[in-house]
Amino acid sequence: MNIKELLFGGSDIADGATNWGLTILRVFSGLALAFGHGIGKIPPSDGFIQGVAKLGFPLPGFFAWAAGCSEFFGGILLAAGLVTRPAAFFILCTMSTAGFIRHAQDPFTTKEKALLFAAIALLFLLIGAGKYGVDVVIRRKVT
Repeated sequence: MNIKELLFGGSDIADGATNWGLTILRVFSGLALAFGHGIGKIPPSDGFIQGVAKLGFPLPGFFAWAAGCSEFFGGILLAAGLVTRPAAFFILCTMSTAGFIRHAQDPFTTKEKALLFAAIALLFLLIGAGKYGVDVVIRRKVT
């Protein structure tokens, strides 16, 4: 896999309804993550940084910024379908940490949202943006 494929690649899906469904999911979930969760973490509050420190991360300020940027900027990139796979990778890492570490002892209803965002990120990590994203435009221009 070359760098262009890593950054802008995706699976070719011929069915129009499937592409529209993926686009709606990508745009809605990306914007929901960015504006429902990420925007409040840019810049990270002292409480959020302390929470990251309690999880045992070294350099908690750095990882708090990374989580906030992953949620906000990653969500925007996911919605746009721009560098979809890398954005989805960082979202998947952040949401997996939230679901499996931060909320490990919480009931499923508490961790459900993080796990749902992780599952969506995994989907777009595997398939890319779909037919209707900026990645497709860049991929066509670069080849």
